[in-house]
Amino acid sequence: MGQTTNPSLRIIFAGTPEFSVAPLQTLIDSEHDVIAVYTQPDRPAGRGRKLTASPVKQLALEHNIPVFQPETLRNPEAQEELKALNADIMIVVAYGLILPQVVLDMPKMGCLNIHASLLPRWRGAAPIQRAIEAGDAETGVTIMQMNAGLDTGDMLYKIATQITPTDNAQALHDRLSTMGCEALMATLTGLLDKSITPEKQDESLVTYAEKMHKEEAQIIWSQPAQNILRKIQAFNPWPVAFTPYEEKPLRIWQARLLNSEEQEKFNSKEKLPGLVLGLTKQGLIVATADQAICIEQLQPAGKKAMNAYDFAQSRNLDGYQFA
Repeated sequence: MGQTTNPSLRIIFAGTPEFSVAPLQTLIDSEHDVIAVYTQPDRPAGRGRKLTASPVKQLALEHNIPVFQPETLRNPEAQEELKALNADIMIVVAYGLILPQVVLDMPKMGCLNIHASLLPRWRGAAPIQRAIEAGDAETGVTIMQMNAGLDTGDMLYKIATQITPTDNAQALHDRLSTMGCEALMATLTGLLDKSITPEKQDESLVTYAEKMHKEEAQIIWSQPAQNILRKIQAFNPWPVAFTPYEEKPLRIWQARLLNSEEQEKFNSKEKLPGLVLGLTKQGLIVATADQAICIEQLQPAGKKAMNAYDFAQSRNLDGYQFA
């Protein structure tokens, strides 16, 4: 008897932003058959506000996969169109449209979601950023059987990663996107060979990752240094932490705690939160509620990001206090 292999699945893929591209590429490269891609309608982008296809649509067209872009999946026409595809399973990754129960029930094996957190922690829109901002030691990817709730479905597979002090939202996003591909393929194999057992989420452990807002990005210098640093990491690359300077936002791209030599040099100084304590070749030293931090990279309004040392060269910031 020869070794049996799992059957090839007929897959609908639904996703929109860059995070969805790697999983789609993984499915295209696999033994499975991506029969259709669902993505958000083209949106205006860039300075010219030209209608632009999503990263997922661009990849699908490169591989001659039919693309569907309904404004909603709540109307009967869109639902009939999806049903006619006769899919085995639907993989949903940051699609951006609500899937009503009738759609969730259409594929023979239902709909799976790749979620960028260790559910039930950080259900919702911004799990990567909120995990960094909260100071979580680890995060990961959960493959979930979708239901009509917000990230409330049964968990099928989890994979974890440590959050390091140097991880910003972009770095963590890229790592989790790669991990999501690995987790997705393991889940499909496990579903086909029936080695996966769905696990209910513990409702007592639920936290919600609210959507990011620009007004949240302002640094509050009266907070502890670690809170400020985590915000800088979590809000990079969007919306980017900032502090007002000359009535305009000064964006802070990169900062760190002082090293021992810098601490020795600046520890004796008065430490009003937001006060510039000095400048080194490494950056601008600013006081917080407890420890001072070193701002290494910043961006003045209307200019490109630059080293904080270069920014400070043409300005007298010694003794300046950020609001």
